[in-house]
Amino acid sequence: MGLLGMVYQGKKQPPSPPTPSETGSPEDSPVVSSRFKLKDGRYLAYRERGVPKDKAKFKIIVVHGLGSSKEMNFLAPQELIDELGIYFLLFDRAGYGESDADPKHSVKSEAFDIQELADHLQIGSKFYVIGVSMGSYSIWSCLKYIPDRLAGVSFVVPVVNYWWRSLPDRVVKDDYRKKLVRWSMWFANHAPGLLHWWVNQKWLPSTSVLERNPMFFNDRDIDVLKTISGFPMLTQDKLRERSVFDTLRRDFMLAFGKWEFDPLDLRNPYPQNESTVHIWQGLEDKVVPVQLQRFVSGKLPWIRYHEVPNGGHLIVHYDGICEAILRSLLLGEEQVSFRPNTAKIIP
Repeated sequence: MGLLGMVYQGKKQPPSPPTPSETGSPEDSPVVSSRFKLKDGRYLAYRERGVPKDKAKFKIIVVHGLGSSKEMNFLAPQELIDELGIYFLLFDRAGYGESDADPKHSVKSEAFDIQELADHLQIGSKFYVIGVSMGSYSIWSCLKYIPDRLAGVSFVVPVVNYWWRSLPDRVVKDDYRKKLVRWSMWFANHAPGLLHWWVNQKWLPSTSVLERNPMFFNDRDIDVLKTISGFPMLTQDKLRERSVFDTLRRDFMLAFGKWEFDPLDLRNPYPQNESTVHIWQGLEDKVVPVQLQRFVSGKLPWIRYHEVPNGGHLIVHYDGICEAILRSLLLGEEQVSFRPNTAKIIP
């Protein structure tokens, strides 16, 4: 019966990408957050926190990862926010939360959504960006398409696409995650119905069982998951909603699909040391292996690379890490404890 169900579900075709009118226009559903209308007719939801933008010295757009939203908690101490005068702008990426899906969603479109949001809220000609995990592909897009708008950049445990053209096989050939991603991509593209069934069936373990799973999280991450709400969009209850599943599927396929450019070919956006670009990585990250981040930062030596000892994929939730990220990005302060203990893999 299970096999018949798999075959039946696998043959189902995925629904067409939703139009803005199908995903929460003002007439269709109640809206809680602030939203504005993009040039293409979609609505983008956002949240502001920190000091008022007209009094802020530093304006930062934070980009959430897979299964998260603008409600993510970037754990910056209030004392530091007030001291430095930091304004934060968070938003639901296309298809997430209260933002409309984008039928033409691409890596490139992420940068221009961010730029249009910044212009709508009039936060200035330059702003800082911080991308967390899967939200990192939006930041690579910003570095490619709108580098002149960026006052500074931080990647936090950024996902690395195994199929970037200049990523050599010798760096990834023994990485089991590459095979997992390849199979996931195949199912997401050719059998989304089967994939949807698999993450929701209850007879066998599936990839929907993410919370506290030692395959994805180290001991310190699991301790963190005991104190936070986890990933609300990645629970089986949420994944049963086809709109949620399709948003996550499309996001995953963009992150690991074919990009319009190779980030490893990018040039330093600050050749006169006007500002800096940073990567923050957990030494024990089980989602993005440390050797990939070392390779990327070695290939792009203008990136300042930081490693968190005993850190997993959830370092953004560790005490003191967000403060260190902000002090490094905004003030140029460095902590010796976050310098990598091992030589980078140089291309």
